[in-house]
Amino acid sequence: MIFNNSEISWKGPTEGSSAADFELQYNACISLHFKVPVGTLVKEDGKVVADLTQHGEEYVAAYGGAGGKGNRFFLSNENRAPTLFTPGEPGQERVLHLELKTTAHAGLVGFPNAGKSSLLRAISRAKPAVAAYPFTTLNPHVGIVHYQDYEQVAVADIPGLIKGAHQNRGLGMAFLRHIERCRFLLYVVDLSVSQPWIQLQDLKYELEQYQKGLSERPCVVIGNKIDLAQSRINLPLLKEQIDDRVIALSALTGDNLEELFLHLRELYDTYVKTEQSRGQSPVKW
Repeated sequence: MIFNNSEISWKGPTEGSSAADFELQYNACISLHFKVPVGTLVKEDGKVVADLTQHGEEYVAAYGGAGGKGNRFFLSNENRAPTLFTPGEPGQERVLHLELKTTAHAGLVGFPNAGKSSLLRAISRAKPAVAAYPFTTLNPHVGIVHYQDYEQVAVADIPGLIKGAHQNRGLGMAFLRHIERCRFLLYVVDLSVSQPWIQLQDLKYELEQYQKGLSERPCVVIGNKIDLAQSRINLPLLKEQIDDRVIALSALTGDNLEELFLHLRELYDTYVKTEQSRGQSPVKW
């Protein structure tokens, strides 16, 4: 996973310099900068004090104490070798909690083994683990889809959700929080299972229970595994049951990926225009 870097700054030192040591301490009195990924939340006592969502954003976490007055400050014609000095003041002390929420344009949302990781590998250079057992992906992966006009769309593979995720079942909260950052959603359903539209209903329910309005973001439904015979039977049934656009494809064979590329770009362009109309800068990669 590749992140651009924002910064959190600790304005040091944590203790003001004693003036008697001024010459020795001076070079140590520098600001400390810690780089963190874009999408980092800074919390204090459970409250968000900073949300670093843009490259180059900076948050001053703590200020160092004011320095004392060294013996040179008391130098005068009457006192050519002063020994008097004043101590520095203590610096700020704070306990901050850092929480990362993956930032991406699109989020792949689905149940375990729906084929999200395989799809991300098919449309980008990201290499999330793929295996024939649930919960292969335990951390979000971000892949970049490149277009000929040099625009780049970031797609996040959100680890598989399960029923009850909004109640923190199966690390539900840890997975759901990453969806908050996604501007539009790609619901991945397994077309080969019976009644695949039930998967979509359950996914949207979990998202809505976690955060009201989350399931209403711009989206498309991806019917994966169209290379299987049962999937081709279920596809028209799925389209009858839902109003959202359905793109049937196979992440394994690459069938119909072109339609996904085109619609993904449409979703991205709409997002960019919406942000610009609001006078805001869209997230760029």
